[in-house]
Amino acid sequence: MKNNALSLALVAGLVATTALVGCKKKEEAVVTPPADTTTAPMPAPAPAPAAATAMVSGVDLGNAVGADMKVSMPMTTFKPSDKIIAAVSTSTSDAAATVPGKLGAKWTYDNNGSPMTVNDETKDVNFAGAGVTDFQINKPSGFPVGKYKVEVSLNGSVVQTKEFTVAK
Repeated sequence: MKNNALSLALVAGLVATTALVGCKKKEEAVVTPPADTTTAPMPAPAPAPAAATAMVSGVDLGNAVGADMKVSMPMTTFKPSDKIIAAVSTSTSDAAATVPGKLGAKWTYDNNGSPMTVNDETKDVNFAGAGVTDFQINKPSGFPVGKYKVEVSLNGSVVQTKEFTVAK
């Protein structure tokens, strides 16, 4: 009887387990759509073109300019009564682009080691390709004899310096 009771207990456990498994809710299968092989990934956007820039390519000093605004005869020594002209040559990185900016010229006189400002001028310029912008100083009563300097700046930064002399 013990054997029979044990068998009956095993059968009852097996039936209960089967019943539980049969009653368990079925999980729905997850359906993943097939990969779409006809759509290519979007290409990366092209980088934006670099903004055009302006630069100072040279500074010539003289006392006269031609129709092209360039100094007719570059010089570094002037008479006290001369008009002194700085012809600032500029260009842009893209000849077709217009680049707004500020061009400046600060003229100083070496007053025994203590620089004295003669003139300080800034011009708003729309740079386009190669160009020339002139700055000039004159003093009808005559400049003092001595050493001078002009500092040319582009957008507030000094980019070229030229030294010159006024002599009798």
